[in-house]
Amino acid sequence: MSNPQADDDHSLRSWALPLLALIVSLIIIYFVVDNWAALQARLADMGTIQLGLLASFVAGLFTAVGALPVLFLSRIRRKVEDSLMGFGAGVMLAATAFSLVLPGVDAAEVYTGGNTLAAALLVGVGIGVGGLFILALHRFVPHEHFVSGPQSGANPEKVRRIWLFVFAIALHNFPEGLAVGVGFGTGDLAAGVALTIGIGLQNMPEGLVVAVAMLTLGYSRWTALGVALLTGLVQPVGGLFGASVVTLAEPLLPIGLAFAAGAMLFVISHEIIPESHRKGHEGHATLGVLVGFIVMMVLDVALD
Repeated sequence: MSNPQADDDHSLRSWALPLLALIVSLIIIYFVVDNWAALQARLADMGTIQLGLLASFVAGLFTAVGALPVLFLSRIRRKVEDSLMGFGAGVMLAATAFSLVLPGVDAAEVYTGGNTLAAALLVGVGIGVGGLFILALHRFVPHEHFVSGPQSGANPEKVRRIWLFVFAIALHNFPEGLAVGVGFGTGDLAAGVALTIGIGLQNMPEGLVVAVAMLTLGYSRWTALGVALLTGLVQPVGGLFGASVVTLAEPLLPIGLAFAAGAMLFVISHEIIPESHRKGHEGHATLGVLVGFIVMMVLDVALD
């Protein structure tokens, strides 16, 4: 016979993390919007490479922030995990559309004489190349998804389980860092900051999932938190690379934005959404996508 009190507590725990994620997101957005003028003045004196490196580093730190609950949780319900992953996917979708694709088309129009169709086609090619690049990495780099197990690659069975996780996390974080770095190449601080916050918010549930996965492998809570932090530090590598490329070769800006958008879309479609739908919680995951998309859209509009 079930215990109603235990069921209520279980239900409370189920909604606590998604609610906390939403509250934290709204607090961050309010703080940035409320202090936008001062923040903009501080950032205006920094170069594109500095901004890209700093912003991607900050976004990477959100991975550790998201993993903090692992210090007092030994596991999270799959329904909660799927909701949080859906939230991250929604944030990334909005960030891709508003902070990468649309600015990419605007930048491309400069080099196509204002021809909108040609600009859209150029960005479309860049999106395709970005997605194919990440697909190639998935084919040739041995890695492991968080749930579904070993994937195709160069003899993944010969690679220690922990390195498969590390490679998988790097595949997630590098294109996200790349997107942040390239995002500042347009000179639009608002779009760059919005993208940084969006990627940071997406990193929070990912950091929690990684930390919990490490716990299941027998690692201590502090080790799990430390690994989550280290995985987030992959993003500054991508951020430095992206910012450097668009700074040293400015005509590559529209292609760089489109490439980053394609890489992000691949990660969303190939990794995050399938993982969040794998255990039959599609409704919760889809609700998370909607909330994440709305949060990121509001942030982007508020900073415009």
